[in-house]
Amino acid sequence: MAQERENPENQQPAPHPLPKRERIKHLLIGSPKAVTSTIHYLQTVGYANVGDWSQLLPTDNPDEVMSILIRQILVA
Repeated sequence: MAQERENPENQQPAPHPLPKRERIKHLLIGSPKAVTSTIHYLQTVGYANVGDWSQLLPTDNPDEVMSILIRQILVA
C-alpha cells in the first residue's frame, strides 16, 4: 500500500484574525458652501448621513468652517 503524503490543500486554512473596530475621524475644512456641499455628496454616495456630521464650526480664518465626523470602522 502506498503511503499517503500530507497534502497542504487538505489542511484547514489558518483562521483569519477577527477584525476589530477602530475610530476614524474625518475633518472637512473650507468655506461653508464647500463643506456643506461635500457633506451632502457623501450622503448621496452612501458614506455618511448629513446628521452624522457636527454642526459647522468656525475656524480662525475668515469665511472658513469645519465639520467633524467620527465613525467606527472594521480593521483586519
